This record gives sequence, structure tokens and C-alpha cells, in this order.
Amino acid sequence: MIGTRGVPARYGGFETCIEEVGYRLVKLGHEVTVYCRRTEDPDAGDGFGEYQGMRLVTLPALRRKSLETLSHTALSVLHAVKHRPDVAFVFNAANAPLLPILRARRIPVVTHVDGLEWKRAKWGALGRRYYRGAEALAVRWSDALIADAVGIQDYYSRRFHVPTDYIPYGAPILGNPGTERLAGLGLASRDYHLVVARFEPENHVDLAVEGYLESGAERPLVVVGAAPYADRYTARIKALAARGNVRLLGSVWDQDLLDQLYGNALTYIHGHSVGGTNPSLLRAMGAGAATSAFDVSFNREVLGEHGRYFTRPSELAALCDAAEADPAATTDRGRDQVASLGRYEWDGVAEKYEQLALRLNR
Repeated sequence: MIGTRGVPARYGGFETCIEEVGYRLVKLGHEVTVYCRRTEDPDAGDGFGEYQGMRLVTLPALRRKSLETLSHTALSVLHAVKHRPDVAFVFNAANAPLLPILRARRIPVVTHVDGLEWKRAKWGALGRRYYRGAEALAVRWSDALIADAVGIQDYYSRRFHVPTDYIPYGAPILGNPGTERLAGLGLASRDYHLVVARFEPENHVDLAVEGYLESGAERPLVVVGAAPYADRYTARIKALAARGNVRLLGSVWDQDLLDQLYGNALTYIHGHSVGGTNPSLLRAMGAGAATSAFDVSFNREVLGEHGRYFTRPSELAALCDAAEADPAATTDRGRDQVASLGRYEWDGVAEKYEQLALRLNR
């Protein structure tokens, strides 16, 4: 498993996928190696370890937005070719220029393509051109491609006329996560709205705050998230939050606390617009948090009739008002979401990864 920050999962969808799939593959009898990125902790070195039965190889990366992922993947690939894995799962099409190194050693390569990365606002014109080119290289140099959303499948079919293996993420069903951690934050069950997202423009955190502020909502808005390389955007969110009853919690790495935040929110506001199937959305659905989502095909694919949708602050404001006007109906809608998640099961996801790996090793 190459191309991400690694495990334990503390950042995004790829890391969540590796953790959930990796330890299940171990349980199925496979040896799994995960390449991890060295943290910013000056005392954390490189080397080897183990997590939930997965072998961890930790390597450094250049701490620059445009080079961090590719520099770490380059070191990971060079390490991997010395050990000849049966299959290399490479996450993120941006890593495609490094695939020929694996293929030269006759290592089958599966690339799990991201959402439409070139649409992300953090990339300038050069970065967008790079990502468009990397997609084409991933198609050319991968033995198989994984798409985690039908919308991503459609994109690769339209642009490149190639098939992809559709393997969505799994949704954790949280059941009753409890409420005891909320008191320390001054929160009560079903008495707040929630956003969990990296602070990036295409996640529309600023729009979520604006929409909430335009509403007549009396319950607070709780925002979990931050982002490296996004000082200006973060400053905008902080300035907006200062205008009203908005609580910025920063990054929350404590999974129990995060689950309680999801599981007790009156609504979850999901502004992501360019990714595929998003783990935060699935976690919110599995927690029974009634969801208002930015209106794009990826979100409609997952939420369907259970979601409420917005593209402008005024539309989100109306959704916040409606949720507070009838909190019982809002809570019922959140519970109905849970029953729709049978197609998003991690056990089934891991089995598809296994089948794909076996197919490439015939």
C-alpha cells in the first residue's frame, strides 16, 4: 500500500481505506506492507513497525505542498522494488510517473485514482496540468484502476475509454457512541450542527459557516478540521466564525470523541465537491446524523433521497432553519440513512481488493 500518509488513519479517505482494508487482508491470511510518511514530530524517525498486523515502513518526505506526496512515494517505490511484493496498490493518480519503476520489476500495479484532483483550488495552473497528465499516465501504466464512486468511473470511461474496478469505501455503523465526552466541549446531544473537513476551498467550509450565519439557527455550529498550506483560507473561516455562534475545534484525532460528535449532531453539513465516495460522509450517515450536502453527483450517489442539498449559503440557511423547526423529523431522517448503507461494507471492500490482487497474480 503506497502513496499516502499511512496508518493509523488520521487524515483522509485513502488512509482510512488502507487501515480498514489492510487489517482485513491480514485476517484473510495475507502479508500487508503499508508505506507511511514520517510525521512532523522531530523525535519520530524512519524505520519499521507493525499496526493491526500490517507491516509499516516509515520514510521521510519533502515538506512542500507540490512535492510532499511524490517525494515520499518515490522513496517508497524504491524500497518496494527491492522486496518484490505480489501486488502494489498505489493510491492517488498523482504518483503515476513512478509506476514504470514497479512495472520494470514485473510488479502488478493497481492505482486507486482520487477524485478530480485537478479541480482543487490549492493547485495553480501548473499543478492542474500535472494532475491531468498524471491521470493519463495512470491509465497507461496501471494493470488495473480502482474508482471509489460511479462518478469517477464515468469520468475515466468518458475521458480515457477504459474500465475501472468500482470499489467504494465502507461505512462504519456507530450505533450508540455515547455522550459523555460532549460535556467537556459544552455541547449536548442533538443540540448542534457539525462540519468535519479539511480547510480547502472545494470542501466549502466557508460556505457552510456563511450559510449557518444567514440562518436563524439557535444551536451552535461545530467545525472540526484544519489544513496545512491553507493559511489564507483558514483565516477567512476564522473571520467568519467570529461573527456568530461557531465553534472551531481544530483537528480532532481522538476517534471516540469524533464518533460522539458525529453521533449526536442534529445535522451534519458536508461541503465536499470534487472527491469520490467520502469517508466523512459515510461516517456521518453511519452515525445517524441527518446530512445536508453540497449538490454534486458524488454526494447524491451516496445520500440519495435521504440527503438535503445546497450550493449557496441561502440554501443551506434554509436547511438549518428547517432542521431546527422540526428536530424530531430531522433525527428520524438521520436514522433512515443508516438503513441505506448495506452497499458500503468494509468486509466486502476488502474481499474485492483481495479478488483484484489474485486476478493480477494468475
